[in-house]
Amino acid sequence: MTEESQKEKLRQHFARRVTTQARVVLDTWQKIHSDHTLAADHREELATAADKLVRYAQRFEMASHADAGQQVLTLMADWPAGEAPGEPLWPRLQEAMDQLGRCTLRRTDHQNSEAPQQYRRTPIYIALGNDEMSSRLIRQLEFFGFRASAFDNGDSLIEACALNKPETILMDVNFGGAANAGIATIERLQAQHDTPIPIIYVSEEDGSIETRLRASRSGGEEFFHPAVDPGQLIEKIETYTHGNAVEPYRVLVLDDSKAQAKYMETVLKKAGMTSHIITDPMQIIHALDAFSPEIIILDMYMPGCTGMEIARVIRQQDRFHSVPIIYLSAEDDISKQLHAMSLGGDDFLTKPIDPKHLIATLHNRGRRARSLLALMIRDSLTGLYNHTHTLHLLEQEIVRARKKDQPLCFAMIDIDYFKKVNDTFGHPIGDRVLRSLSMFLKQRLRKTDHIGRYGGEEFAIILPGTRLSDARNVLNEIRERFSELQQPAGDREFKVTFSCGVAAWRGESAQALCERADRALYVSKAQGRNCVNVADG
Repeated sequence: MTEESQKEKLRQHFARRVTTQARVVLDTWQKIHSDHTLAADHREELATAADKLVRYAQRFEMASHADAGQQVLTLMADWPAGEAPGEPLWPRLQEAMDQLGRCTLRRTDHQNSEAPQQYRRTPIYIALGNDEMSSRLIRQLEFFGFRASAFDNGDSLIEACALNKPETILMDVNFGGAANAGIATIERLQAQHDTPIPIIYVSEEDGSIETRLRASRSGGEEFFHPAVDPGQLIEKIETYTHGNAVEPYRVLVLDDSKAQAKYMETVLKKAGMTSHIITDPMQIIHALDAFSPEIIILDMYMPGCTGMEIARVIRQQDRFHSVPIIYLSAEDDISKQLHAMSLGGDDFLTKPIDPKHLIATLHNRGRRARSLLALMIRDSLTGLYNHTHTLHLLEQEIVRARKKDQPLCFAMIDIDYFKKVNDTFGHPIGDRVLRSLSMFLKQRLRKTDHIGRYGGEEFAIILPGTRLSDARNVLNEIRERFSELQQPAGDREFKVTFSCGVAAWRGESAQALCERADRALYVSKAQGRNCVNVADG
């Protein structure tokens, strides 16, 4: 290696360090931007990351990154500690982040203008022996809104993880050439982190029980043999990423003691849960309607009625029939506890309440309740809302739009020539196309939007607070991007398009709105498919 090539390799190494640190800044800002309530919590993290970026960029003479980082630091001087940035600071910070994002794009990003420019998520790292497969995966992941980087040796992977911890790593068991060298690299890497990184292992060989145990112990969540195609891998990668943050549990607490109720509120808030506290049992019906809890905590003995009586009233409403109810009481008689649970309760906690015991119980009950609810309201193939629940959500959003005088749009999507896909490639590939579109929609629409599988290859999208022109533009962009995505089918690839009809709510019923969107979809089909049409008034 010549001296000049050595210098170039060193320069590239330093450039990667600066770029990686810039992405730490962008990822931290993305956390703040996705949930403004977290702004104060992440302020110091953002300031520290930006300061480190400026120092790195100045040291390695990368002026554009240094200038962008310094602009962020300057603006943060006007951001009061413990508060969220207000106007006009927020848009100025966003502008600074946009500038940093532009100078942080990889060279391949500039060359490939077709891929969506969305690289602010926590990264996914790929460590495979096959460069072609790595590049193919990165292109596919970027279409789904993920940011991925490939590595050719264990040391560079470990260094990158130290600078910017990834959401997950796709690792070849024998990465580096030697048997189980990939697992050894992960073992070294995990030792440097307090919380383990989820690992998806792939192997060309059927691993022995010793190999699989070692992979599992190092944080391996999956072990694929033989290696699967990009479509299956992306589905698994999406499982172990946190683009869609888990919503906090909504807990309704009824306790006639104001001191006890305040204590419960503090404990729940500290655990990251959303609570609604009432001290008057006669307010329970109003609280259920207004708050729609996922878990209910009831004091057993209150003036005027008991927790058991309140539980029976709650259970008489079908929509709260499966909501977990937890009793709180100083009662330590087991037979009385069992009797109380037979009248509508699911668990019994004895006062004084141990906060750790309470939170563990809530997590266990909440997790199970959400799983059961998902079975009832979600489509098993795509994970989207089913037809019935989609219409229920549309009716709710119509009520909200009428009350707040806000716009609302409803869209119908139909995959073009889907029967031909099934006939040509088989139903398993057709199912994967359905999951691919569902993932694509989830990645590119807002958390406040509702996506449902309407039936077969039809999807429905509810867009609250959205004007018709904006809805059309968003869905048209999604349509264009999805049509560019390569769908894998063994050693072959193909592309799929969809047609779409969009209707703006004009004060009519949910059924009438659906019918107008469906007619607009029919027009898109008649015009040759692969287009978006809006409904007439």
